[in-house]
Amino acid sequence: MSALEVLPVRTAGAAENMAVDFLLLQRCPRGGAPRMRHYEWRGPAFTFGYSQKISWVRAQLPGGEPVDLCRRPTGGGIVDHRDDWTYSIVIPRGHPLGEDRAVDSYRAIHECIAESLRRRGVPAELKPACAPAPGGDTLPGICFQKSEIYDVIHMQTGAKIAGAAQKRSTHGLLFQGSIARSAAGPGGLDWDAFHEDFAARLGVVLGCPAETRPWPELDEDELGGLVEKYASPEWIEFR
Repeated sequence: MSALEVLPVRTAGAAENMAVDFLLLQRCPRGGAPRMRHYEWRGPAFTFGYSQKISWVRAQLPGGEPVDLCRRPTGGGIVDHRDDWTYSIVIPRGHPLGEDRAVDSYRAIHECIAESLRRRGVPAELKPACAPAPGGDTLPGICFQKSEIYDVIHMQTGAKIAGAAQKRSTHGLLFQGSIARSAAGPGGLDWDAFHEDFAARLGVVLGCPAETRPWPELDEDELGGLVEKYASPEWIEFR
C-alpha cells in the first residue's frame, strides 16, 4: 500500500508557493502516492482565483502595506494569507477521491479538517447544503466573508474557518486550502498537533497511512520557469 506523503514545511513567496503546488500536480504519476504539504509565506500575501478579474481583486486589497499578490491555478475567491494555515494536497489520477465529483472531494477533505479541529477543542462542522437565496451572487468573492456548502464553520459563531479550491488535470487533483487561525478561536491551538491529526485522518480517507517524506526531486529549471510565470504581469493580470 502506498503512503500519503507528508512533505516538510517550506516558506516562500506567493509565486513560488503557487508554482510548487502546480509542479507537484504536473509531476504526479498515475497510480503514484498522494502528497500533502503545509506551507508558510515570506511576507504579507494574498492569492486569488484563476477566473477572477484583477481590477476587482486590487480594489479589495487593504491599503497601507505592500502585499505579495498571485493568481492561483485553482478557482475560488481572494484569500488573505497574513494569518492563515495554508496547505495543498495532490491526488494522482486514478485514485477514487481524485475521480469523485468536486463537491464530494471538498466534503471529504473538509470533514478531515473539522474532525481534527474538534479533537483540539474547536467546535467545527461543515456547512450543510441549502437552497441558494433568490438572486444571490454566485461569483467568487472574498473567501472568508461568506461560507459555501461544505466549508468548515464554527458551530457557535457561524464564522467560516476553512475554505479551498480545486483543479483537475490529466495528472490528478490539486486541492489548495486555507484555515483562518482567528476564526478557529483565540488561544493556543497547537497547530503542529493539528497538522498531525489532519494528515492521519486524510490518510484514512485516502486509504493509505500518512508518512513524513523528504521533498521529491524537482527539476530546478522547470520550477524556476514556473516561478517566473506566476510572478509575471501576464499571469497575474490576464483577466
